[in-house]
Amino acid sequence: MAKKEALIKAEIAKLKALMEEVPRSSVKVVEGLIERIAFMNVTLSELESDMNKNGTIEFFKNGSQEFYKESATAKTYNTMVNRYTAAVKELLRLVTEYDKNLEDVQSLAEFNSFLSERE
Repeated sequence: MAKKEALIKAEIAKLKALMEEVPRSSVKVVEGLIERIAFMNVTLSELESDMNKNGTIEFFKNGSQEFYKESATAKTYNTMVNRYTAAVKELLRLVTEYDKNLEDVQSLAEFNSFLSERE
């Protein structure tokens, strides 16, 4: 668990670094969202690793019923990736709302690139 916490902290640091040009007061407003996004990013990576190892379907048997179904990992992943995408979009909206005059286009491009890695 300590490894996961370290990865989450690293993700938080990356997101905050990408928002260097954003006023500190604006970053404070979205810190909780940044933390949630970092957590989901790390968790999604773990889920992807599990799906690569174990697949996305599993055999289910209940009495005489036998069939394959979507794995719990795949269900969790699908739900979380949708929430992650929504959270990232909200973060981007909030950041641009608070600082509509971003002059550093490269910094904004890096931010968008980071966010699109997960979409």
